Amino acid sequence: MQPNIMMKKNIPASKASLVLFLCQMISALDVPLDSKLLEELSQPPTITQQSPKDYIVDPRENIVIQCEAKGKPPPSFSWTRNGTHFDIDKDAQVTMKPNSGTLVVNIMNGGKAEAYEGVYQCTARNERGAAISNNIVIRPSRSPLWTKEKLEPNHVREGDSLVLHCRPPVGLPPPIIFWMDNAFQRLPQSERVSQGLNGDLYFSNVQPEDTREDYICYARFNHTQTIQQKQPISVKVFSTKPVTERQPILLTPTGSTSTKVELRGNVLLLECIAAGLPTPVIRWIKEGGELPANRTFFENFKKTLKIIDVSEADSGNYKCIARNTLGSVHHIISVTVKAAPYWITAPRNLVLSPGEDGTLICRANGNPKPNISWLANGVPIAIAPEDPSRKVDGDTIIFSHVQERSSAVYQCNASNEFGYLLANAFVNVLAEPPRILTPANKLYQVIADSPALLDCAYFGSPKPEIEWFKGVKGSILRGNEYVFHDNGTLEIPVAQKDSTGTYTCVARNELGKIQNEVQLEVKDPTMIIKQPEYKVIQRYGQVSFECIIKHDSTLLPTVVWLKDSDELPDDERFLVGKDNLTIMNVTDKDDGTYTCIVNTTLDSVSASAVLTVVAAPPTPAIIYARPNPPFDLELTGQLERSVELSWIPGDENNSPITNFVIEYEDGLHEPGVWHYQTEVPGTQTTVQLKLSPYVNYSFRVIAVNEIGRSQPSEPSEQYLTKSANPDENPSNVQGTGSEPDNLVITWESLKGFQSNGPGLQYKVSWRQKDVDDEWTSVIVANVSKYIVSGTPTFVPYEIKVQALNDLGYAPEPSEVIGHSGEDLPMVAPGNVQVHVINSTLAKVHWDTVPLKTVRGHLQGYKVYYWKVQSLSRRSRRHVEKNILTFRGNKTFGMLPGLEPYSSYKLNVRVVNGKGEGPASPDKVFKTPEGVPSSPSFLKITNPTLDSLTLEWGSPTHPNGVLISYTLKFQPINNTHELGPLVEIRIPANESSLVLKNLNYSTRYKFYFNAQTSVGSGTQITEEAVTIMDEAMASRQVDIATQGWFIGLMCAVALLILILLIVCFIRRNKGGKYPVKEKEDAHADPEIQPMKEDDGTFGEYSDAEDHKPLKKGSRTPSDRTVKKEDSDDSLVDYGEGVNGQFNEDGSFIGQYSGKKEKEPAEGNESSEAPSPVNAMNSFV
Repeated sequence: MQPNIMMKKNIPASKASLVLFLCQMISALDVPLDSKLLEELSQPPTITQQSPKDYIVDPRENIVIQCEAKGKPPPSFSWTRNGTHFDIDKDAQVTMKPNSGTLVVNIMNGGKAEAYEGVYQCTARNERGAAISNNIVIRPSRSPLWTKEKLEPNHVREGDSLVLHCRPPVGLPPPIIFWMDNAFQRLPQSERVSQGLNGDLYFSNVQPEDTREDYICYARFNHTQTIQQKQPISVKVFSTKPVTERQPILLTPTGSTSTKVELRGNVLLLECIAAGLPTPVIRWIKEGGELPANRTFFENFKKTLKIIDVSEADSGNYKCIARNTLGSVHHIISVTVKAAPYWITAPRNLVLSPGEDGTLICRANGNPKPNISWLANGVPIAIAPEDPSRKVDGDTIIFSHVQERSSAVYQCNASNEFGYLLANAFVNVLAEPPRILTPANKLYQVIADSPALLDCAYFGSPKPEIEWFKGVKGSILRGNEYVFHDNGTLEIPVAQKDSTGTYTCVARNELGKIQNEVQLEVKDPTMIIKQPEYKVIQRYGQVSFECIIKHDSTLLPTVVWLKDSDELPDDERFLVGKDNLTIMNVTDKDDGTYTCIVNTTLDSVSASAVLTVVAAPPTPAIIYARPNPPFDLELTGQLERSVELSWIPGDENNSPITNFVIEYEDGLHEPGVWHYQTEVPGTQTTVQLKLSPYVNYSFRVIAVNEIGRSQPSEPSEQYLTKSANPDENPSNVQGTGSEPDNLVITWESLKGFQSNGPGLQYKVSWRQKDVDDEWTSVIVANVSKYIVSGTPTFVPYEIKVQALNDLGYAPEPSEVIGHSGEDLPMVAPGNVQVHVINSTLAKVHWDTVPLKTVRGHLQGYKVYYWKVQSLSRRSRRHVEKNILTFRGNKTFGMLPGLEPYSSYKLNVRVVNGKGEGPASPDKVFKTPEGVPSSPSFLKITNPTLDSLTLEWGSPTHPNGVLISYTLKFQPINNTHELGPLVEIRIPANESSLVLKNLNYSTRYKFYFNAQTSVGSGTQITEEAVTIMDEAMASRQVDIATQGWFIGLMCAVALLILILLIVCFIRRNKGGKYPVKEKEDAHADPEIQPMKEDDGTFGEYSDAEDHKPLKKGSRTPSDRTVKKEDSDDSLVDYGEGVNGQFNEDGSFIGQYSGKKEKEPAEGNESSEAPSPVNAMNSFV
């Protein structure tokens, strides 16, 4: 509830007596629901949620005592228990929810519910006051066992009365009582045998069939979902001939008078059960008055009078009269209706400005009259701190000239012997300058000649005065052309173009003044100046509808075309232009209504036109249209079930009539409603019509051609057919139960013309299936439902419903099978077993319950299962129960999604159409360990030249006992190739590691996971780089920028170029060296000549290919030729044996040697470095 600002005139102290009269004339102002404003305003606490006064808890579940409150600043919370401070910190089983006053008592972790029984009260407090909750009485529910007693058999003479006492154990709340036999079937009850309000079973007179040994009283405790059973009672009836009839006597209540006190608003239950033979009939009357209509019900075969929502007017003497053929007896119950307190005027929150006056009014009524008492901030007002602005006058507190220190929360308590009411209402004294909540320079746009509403939402204390101005220096707005609303809104009822401009809203009170400007723009209305027109078009032609609009230049219109109020067909034949719609190649399906809708952000207009598509005429002069209606309708050959109708067709309008549609009106049952009867070809003008009895017929005819349907003809003369027996019975007959002891028979009623005559009724018949019983029947009218009471629970019945009217019955109906009402299943599934398949899946088995204990249609079984605790963390959590339903008569089910290494509980319940049966005993099972989740994080810190520090967090879900961690890492080079993988096993209790002896300036990739005894979990990856050696980095940069180094590299490049040129020239001039003649004379077949096509050396190989030179190369200058090693190289042509340069670093090693390729060592290359590689090594 939002706080209200009560604005009141100052009242002199001498006239305080007038406050109660004046307060009826005072208006209230709500604090605006502006989130920013509400966050800034101080406010005393307000209780928003609390537990019920009488709170019965389940002793097996945690106790949650609710107490929620709001306020500014947010309130703090405290509790009392049995009137004294309840120190929550000293009780380990009790916790208070964060930012809340709600208490949670942990019963499931060892606490006892009985230890926390008592009266609790919550206090929410901030600097502006304290609000208190109701007294919350906590009581654990109880379902005690029946006391053991020895029950003697009851031997009763036929015709005598009998009372079987139940005397259930006293539970909290009281149990629900019902009687059943050993087969868990409810004992049938009737006017002769019925259960009293106290649970006893009363026999007005016993019959031989009452002999049995299994009269069992059951007590169902709904709160704990348990059922207790009394020992079976035996009844033996012995016969004496003749059986003596007896006049009525009352079994309950006893005597001639009694009294009853009931509370206002409750349900009044009065009971009279009589003995006698024949069985007495009970009747109820109220002396000196009538039983209240619409609130009076009779139950238990009229033995119980039930009046709902009783009031003081229901007090009086109620007489029950029991009567049979031998006499009568009566009993008078004097009823007094008392009342717990109820509100007439509950106190409301009060927001005042300093110096203002106000009142808090607390008015309640009850019987007896309640006592009104006041508290201030939870303390009786008599001992609360003095406040000179406050005066208590009975049920009213008068405030005069309040100050900010007068803010407080007041409690009104209205109580009598039947209960109490407690209401909190705060007095919040605020001194706030005006605030305007409407955004500055807000733009309002309206269409000319329509209303304009300019907002000026405001707040202030005292309430500000609002004034409106137009323009920056305009005068205050007044006059009939403006409407000024209490919430600050300025309304211009008919805005014109000259209303456009800037409007200023000014709010002022004694604490300040504030203003805000808003803009108003008045736009020209949107109009369709050329509307689409009605068109008749031939098939396959082209048609165009125009829609030319005029609109305000600042508004952007959108045009939408519709066909028959729906989107245009997705067809390329429809072309939408700027101002028109064109349909190409028109077909019959294009016939319809086309609408042009023009929308802007401020208004919308539309116009429609009809398109009629006709067949192409043979000549331009022929016009096609719908046919004219038929005329001269005539009825002949009237019989009971048929009549002949004839007519004359109207003009077909150049399109042949294809058929005639005949409709009829039933003037007796549905006047004014026409129904389809039949249709005939267009060449036929007479028809024989089948008729139903008891219908007042009128007929009309409609002609149809390709263009469409004609208007209906004028109606024919009326013809009333004779009545007859119904031809058919109701359909969709069903039998179900809404309560455990009834059978609800429903059917679909016949239509009016199906009745075939006046006085339509239904004969409803039923009998229990597979029992040799006679049919029981009733005749009802104007209903489609009948309820059979006093049936056994969930037994099959044969049912039939037959129609009849004043002339007789319909044919014998077919029988259907229904069932009486279901009740909750009696027993829980037994032999519940759990087979754990893996760490996340389990299979649960159970034995099916006997079908007779299901007491309804078996729908399946529900498995409730919940996690008790994680075995790795040994900590309990809030229980969230999971439910799986297994349809049908299954005996097992799978439980997926379990958490590994956890303890679970489950139970199984059978389900029927009424609900769930009792739960099986909780079964405990544990899931095995699984693999853990990935570590929660992996951080790499403190990089140095040769070390990195790794830190990690344990897995969020260990899923077992961690035994170790595994760290794998490997270097990554500049081409993103991975080096050798190193693996380290780390104990589970470690959370950091320093890796040493790493390469400097190297990137490493790390893989990290945790292990349980089951295996390794998901790994987490990370990358990091060691620091570069600063001295080496500096040296590399220095060498690369030296002039001598650059010159040396240029010289090396020039030398290599000269050597290549020399080799090329000498190869091209092979005859100029000494061995030429020998080569010519002794040609070696293995020697390959130079390739003449491209001038390349056939035997030359790049040093980077690492391939041996080809055999058959030319002979070196020393005339030595080796068969297996005749490779040519730069050594043969160089100036030294080894082909090496000086040791200045310009040429390292051979350019291309003749020795065999050496094996690689580590990651080093096996090739001899080239000059290019030598240069790269310095970069």
